[in-house]
Amino acid sequence: MDMNAYLSMFIDESNDHLQSLNENLLQLEGSPEDISIVQVIFRSAHTLKGMSATMGFEDLASLTHEMENVLDLVRNSKLKMDSFIFDTLFKALDVLDSMVQDIVNGGTGKADVNAIVSSLKSIVKGDYAVTPATSAPVSSQVSAASAGAAAPRLDEFQASVLKQSMETGHQVYHIQVSIEENCILKAARAYMVFDLLERNGEIVQSVPSVQDIEQDKFDRAFTVFYISQLQGEELQLQIANISEVESVEVTALDEESLSLLSRPQVAEIAATSAAPATTAPKRDEASPTKRSAGATQNSAGAVNRTIRVDIERLDTLMNLFSELLIDRVRLEQLASEIKRTELTETVEHMTRVSSDLQNIVLKLRMVPVDSVFNRFPRMVRDVAKSLDKKVDLNIIGAETELDRTVIDEIGDPLVHLLRNSIDHGVEPVENRIAAGKPETGTVNLRAYHSGNHVFIEIEDDGRGIDREKVLGIAIKNGVISPEKASGMSDEEVYMLLFAPGFSTADKISDLSGRGVGLDVVMTKITSLGGNVSVSSTLGKGTKFSIQLPLTLSIIWAMLVQLGSEKYAIPLSSIVETAVIKREQVRKIHGNRMIEFRGAIIPVLSLSRILESPDFDEDQEEESEIVVIRKGEKWGAVVVDEFIGQSEIVLKTLGSYLTNTGTISGATILGDGQVALIIDPNALIK
Repeated sequence: MDMNAYLSMFIDESNDHLQSLNENLLQLEGSPEDISIVQVIFRSAHTLKGMSATMGFEDLASLTHEMENVLDLVRNSKLKMDSFIFDTLFKALDVLDSMVQDIVNGGTGKADVNAIVSSLKSIVKGDYAVTPATSAPVSSQVSAASAGAAAPRLDEFQASVLKQSMETGHQVYHIQVSIEENCILKAARAYMVFDLLERNGEIVQSVPSVQDIEQDKFDRAFTVFYISQLQGEELQLQIANISEVESVEVTALDEESLSLLSRPQVAEIAATSAAPATTAPKRDEASPTKRSAGATQNSAGAVNRTIRVDIERLDTLMNLFSELLIDRVRLEQLASEIKRTELTETVEHMTRVSSDLQNIVLKLRMVPVDSVFNRFPRMVRDVAKSLDKKVDLNIIGAETELDRTVIDEIGDPLVHLLRNSIDHGVEPVENRIAAGKPETGTVNLRAYHSGNHVFIEIEDDGRGIDREKVLGIAIKNGVISPEKASGMSDEEVYMLLFAPGFSTADKISDLSGRGVGLDVVMTKITSLGGNVSVSSTLGKGTKFSIQLPLTLSIIWAMLVQLGSEKYAIPLSSIVETAVIKREQVRKIHGNRMIEFRGAIIPVLSLSRILESPDFDEDQEEESEIVVIRKGEKWGAVVVDEFIGQSEIVLKTLGSYLTNTGTISGATILGDGQVALIIDPNALIK
């Protein structure tokens, strides 16, 4: 039997089972006595084992078999779940996931699973012990054991930050530092190194963790992933000049080496499972994550009739429909010119049918945001545990749908914001108790439709944003002047958090706060045609709200004329259109401005920005303007004349037309002409 024919089905179903295992294991962690959840987990593990064995993936099958043995004892009340068992099962899932991903990438799915299998067998035999909660985290114990000999790994969030920093022209380094063996105050010397690095760039990760180094829980070596504008030689020299530093090795990373460091290493994950785990808080005190009722389960008794479709086929279908839409617009134009009743009626019928077809095609491409949200409960659980915090994650509106092209891009920004909420928003347990709050913090992740947009909100009940602290740092770093700061609204102050390199962190953290995360969020969301807003109350919490378009393939736009050329401006960014007289335009500090709705906004000349030679707006007594908006910023774009609203198909400009600034793409109009699509965000920027 040709197994290759079934490989795609195996991969899809394996990913589904792994996601189910993660979700149900998290649910069991909150209710460790619930045997019904254990039964569900056991069935998923059993199915995955059978599939793996049938396909010939022996390591996958053997690992799931050992997981089965543990779960079988639990469901038969012969074994009670504890923190070590939970941590070991989660690590086993990480190993399984990395093996499946290896198969996805064309590998054999083989791995050294002896260490994790031994851990599972020790659970079955009952010869394991749970270490006190005060011990160092597992990752720290392993890395410290050999003075940093274990190769450091980057998680998805850290790799994303480093990659996007490379794309913006920053240097990314892997730095290895060793303190002299006879040094008495190792932690103090390490602090001097971190202080130097902090002044000249951004620390994304250190191994061992910053907390362990501060508490002197390391041998004498540590490694750091670092972002800076300094050259490697200069950086190495500055660190080497710190007394009692024995050796420094600074290695510049490129995208290829970064991808290798962020790829899961099965052997390393398995190795950590042999180390004792920390004791988690009692599950009845704080369930690390939870979902809102009904977020992932169908109504009782409902039967879904679905089939799996290759996403490339949907993309092809979308492209073919795009061509059909262009021809439809052309036929509508011809029918209006020829004025034949039979032709007009036929075109009108075609328009109705194609509109229905368009709705179906777009719905086929719509994916519930749950496909992104479902990976966050596990992430929140791990992050909260590493920070010794108690956090509940509530997911609301996971069934809200977005176009697949948008879904593919929003994962990283949401990871940044969630980590930021847990690290900076939610206070440590003792601080929350002192403030009269429940010791368990809450982070709400919600999604909902509003008009032609989807809103995603991340809201925590933490410490909130300190306006004065943000302004103080912004003034100190030269982001704004003291004069401008005095007149800024709270919302404007909060948006300073998205400035490149801005950070309010009092100390270095391995998770966030080094001024790279929120800048990346703004860049990504803006590139998707969306925007981000922030609201906060000091002492009560913070809410980040992301507004995204439903789809990036077909949009409504305002067509405008500029000389002999036609351009399209997305309606989602337009506030209104108007006509202004020449005397209404004022000059303030050399910039042209107009009064609009009680505010003074800049006038942007599209002909000058695009260097259009055949339209001179200075000769016009009256000018048509399109008022556009990006967040809290407004602008009046001067055009030659309005053509009207139209539904357009977005076409990319391709790799050969890059750095086009204000142009985000192109569309083909009904008369066969090509109209360039203006990017309003770039105009205001």
